[in-house]
Amino acid sequence: MAVSSDYTPPQDPLEILHHDAELLAVNKPAGLLSVPGRGEHLADCLISRVQAVFPEALLVHRLDRDTSGVMVFGLSPHAQRHLSMQFEKRTAKKAYVARVAGRLEPRSGTVDLPLIVDWPNRPKQMVCHETGKPAVTGWRVMKYEDASTRVRLTPKTGRSHQLRVHMLSLGHPILGDPLYASGAALDHPRLMLHSEELRIKHPDRGESLKFRVKPDF
Repeated sequence: MAVSSDYTPPQDPLEILHHDAELLAVNKPAGLLSVPGRGEHLADCLISRVQAVFPEALLVHRLDRDTSGVMVFGLSPHAQRHLSMQFEKRTAKKAYVARVAGRLEPRSGTVDLPLIVDWPNRPKQMVCHETGKPAVTGWRVMKYEDASTRVRLTPKTGRSHQLRVHMLSLGHPILGDPLYASGAALDHPRLMLHSEELRIKHPDRGESLKFRVKPDF
C-alpha cells in the first residue's frame, strides 16, 4: 500500500518461528512493509531485514504494511517455486484474527464478492461485479466484545486488501484500518488484523507444517 513520508516502522528484533534448510517462517510486526516501497525512506522492510541474516531468502507472499503475523520465505529457488505454487493453487491454508466494529451477525458465514483496484483512490480496492477478480472469505465469530467482534477469517483467495474490503462490505470495518475505517472504528493504535496461522507442505519432505503465532491485541 502507499505509505506517506512519515513511515516509522517498528524496530522489533526479527522473530523467527521456524528455520530449516529450505524455508524460514517469521512473525511480521504491524507497521513494517513486506517489501521496499518507492523511495529511499521506504527501503526498510521485512525482506531486507530477513536477507541481512539469511542472504539467500526469497519472497513467497506478502502481508500489508499494517497487518502482523506469519510470513514464510524460501531459502532456495526450488523452495520459493514450491511454496509460491501452494499459494497460487490455494493449497496453503491461511487463518487470520481480526477485531471488527460492531456486533457481527450471524456467527459465521462467507463473503463472495469480486474485487478490483479503485484507481482514483488507489491503493484502495473495491467490489466490482463486472470486472473484479473472484474473492472469497469465510468468517467465524470468536467472541463479542463491548463495541466490537473478534473474528477468525479464512480467505480462500488472496486478493489485495481482501479481508479489509470484505469486512467493510458487511458493515463491520476492521478496527484501526487507515483506508477503510472511519470515526470511532479508526481510532485505534494499529490495524487489528493478524495472520495467526499458516499451513503449508514442506518443499522437500512434503510433510504438513503449521506455523502459528497469537496476535498482540
